[in-house]
Amino acid sequence: MIVSEYTIPGLHIRDHVVTAPLDWAAPDGRTIEVFAREVVDPARKDEALPLLCFLQGGPGGKSPRPTRGGPPWLHKALKTHRAILPDQRGTGRSTPVDAATIAGFEAEAGADYLACFRADSIVDDLEHLRKTSFGGKRWQTLGQSYGGFLTLTYLSRAPEALSACYIAGGIPSLDPSADEVYRHTYPRVRAKNDIFYKRYPEDGALVARIADFIDANVVLLPDGDRLTVRRFQSLGLDLGMGTGFENIHWLVEEAFAGAAGDRLSDQFLASVMHLTAYHGNPLFAAIHEAIYGEGEGATAWSAERLLGEFPEFDSKARPLLFTGEMIYPSMFEEIALLRPFRAAAEALARRPRYSRLYDKDRLAANTVPVSAAIYHDDMYVDAGLSLQTARAVGNLDFWITNEFEHDGIRQSGAVFDRLVALVAEKGGPLNADR
Repeated sequence: MIVSEYTIPGLHIRDHVVTAPLDWAAPDGRTIEVFAREVVDPARKDEALPLLCFLQGGPGGKSPRPTRGGPPWLHKALKTHRAILPDQRGTGRSTPVDAATIAGFEAEAGADYLACFRADSIVDDLEHLRKTSFGGKRWQTLGQSYGGFLTLTYLSRAPEALSACYIAGGIPSLDPSADEVYRHTYPRVRAKNDIFYKRYPEDGALVARIADFIDANVVLLPDGDRLTVRRFQSLGLDLGMGTGFENIHWLVEEAFAGAAGDRLSDQFLASVMHLTAYHGNPLFAAIHEAIYGEGEGATAWSAERLLGEFPEFDSKARPLLFTGEMIYPSMFEEIALLRPFRAAAEALARRPRYSRLYDKDRLAANTVPVSAAIYHDDMYVDAGLSLQTARAVGNLDFWITNEFEHDGIRQSGAVFDRLVALVAEKGGPLNADR
């Protein structure tokens, strides 16, 4: 259902909302709303253009809010496509999951609720949206990061819906294991730390000084949370992005204030709070390890368990290493907006079985043209594991590059152009779906 339609400079927009079951296995039960924004060049709004559905990274991320200036891939796409920007269930305008929502559940019921926000449910939502709001027309997909995980689940469940798929920095292992992921992730994060301290050699002493100050004092963030060294370390989530090194450097260089530099500045504390509070995406923390659940076996706080194998990341170690895309149980004690998730997240981590996300046989026999950018130095999605999967999926061509970090699709329209060209070289769609 179209709930609004309007034009902003350079973009014509229609907002769609559909009702979907919370649990697709129980279609007569509780329901949620799923929102999607349709974007088109105003000069072409009445044309029958091919549809490009954007699969946002995350988990727990809403689709980008388009502006006249970005994101760059969107303005490339609008030359030939009508873009669909869904907010994945639980995010943005799609019945968001927040602290108040999860506080209404006991532990196991909360885990049951969170388990309904994995890739299989998201793909079922997309199929419902495609059939009800877009006439069942096949569409192309562009998956950024976790959106690539969604792409392979989509190809496993409903390949007939897809005319082409583009993946940017997001090819998962087809044998998902949180332990395997983190055994690859910790060394990559260590490598990013090494580059950071090589680029900014004086920051080693400064970061250590900040950590020692936090350790020796009661440091409160503006929302009342006590800042710990482990929370400070989590700023390293940004190290895998194009401007991540600079973002952290500019932050820590203004950490201390006062004539004697004997306190942490208000600006620093406010920035740390904003960057680590999960105000806009608590699902990222709550279901992050669950995205690697497949069949039998609990994830059981994998990042925390494996931390012992990488003692250089200990909060007492110096130089202090920033962590990356790791979620630790302590976060659900130290961060105000995650505390209501604590019991449900614990129950989800102990869950002994997960639904299957990937059909290896179907993926091996895939005929939908797929192109993928694999970022050689990606901190979040291991290039080696991505290559294993790329070679196991039929009709998938990949491009390996070290020109970009994980957010290459957001940094340059050239990434989208290259992905489209790879599919076109296979005879796949440029300007029309088949």
